[in-house]
Amino acid sequence: MSIQRLHTGPRMSRTVIHQNTVYLCGQVGSDPKSGIKEQTATMLEKVDSLLAEAGSSRESILSATLYIKDMVYFSEMNEVWDAWVPEGAAPARACVEAAMASPELLVEVSVIAAVSQSPE
Repeated sequence: MSIQRLHTGPRMSRTVIHQNTVYLCGQVGSDPKSGIKEQTATMLEKVDSLLAEAGSSRESILSATLYIKDMVYFSEMNEVWDAWVPEGAAPARACVEAAMASPELLVEVSVIAAVSQSPE
């Protein structure tokens, strides 16, 4: 059984690849003091980067779970999400309201994707 772990620390790996499936740990925006749209956009940029490194892409996402601090941000977050998701390749998705690890974080995503090419 081959398991590849990338960016591994004592608590978690940012990426795990097993049997042509990529698992990303929760990703958050780059600037926790920014608004929901910027946090969502930079969070998704991180997803793009990690998927590319693992030999995948947003077109190959199988499932995404979004955690949002307050559903008051749901529509604005979806504006960014909807523009990012490739047409015809929307993954299975759940979005739940959740207490975040840090009070300024507004959104987090966890992604599972298929490997679509050899990892970089």
